Amino acid sequence: MSETKISQHTAILLEHARKCGLQAEELLQAIRSGQVEAFHVAQNGHFDYTELFSYAEQHGEDLEKAATEGYRITFNTRNGLKIWLEEAFHLSSESDFSVGEGIIEGLPLQEAQLERLKQTMAVNWTIAEVGKNEQGYNVKLTVRGLQ
Repeated sequence: MSETKISQHTAILLEHARKCGLQAEELLQAIRSGQVEAFHVAQNGHFDYTELFSYAEQHGEDLEKAATEGYRITFNTRNGLKIWLEEAFHLSSESDFSVGEGIIEGLPLQEAQLERLKQTMAVNWTIAEVGKNEQGYNVKLTVRGLQ
């Protein structure tokens, strides 16, 4: 099975839709409809879905496969990765983890979340440290080449 690659922006939009309450089947129906209106519960000032379908088509992103089987982000910026972590894992960069220049640390994850991060995060970032604690894991991420 080949890896489905999507942009950081597309990944954030999919995760935000999930965070806003779109269940797996509803997300799939929204994607299959090809209608931006299907994402109305997730559309707000920071998250604009107007170009989701045209961008995905233009760049060969298989949204349906990404939503059902998972994906690999093609490239992560520091801020983009921060936002993705907040959306995908329902965390806050203000209270749950810290973001520095080329580093994200103190990231509290459960085992399934850590595995998902490993499969999803772009290859320009790496997991530099993983510490186990009573709550799960404490993870440090760095830009590849900076560790």
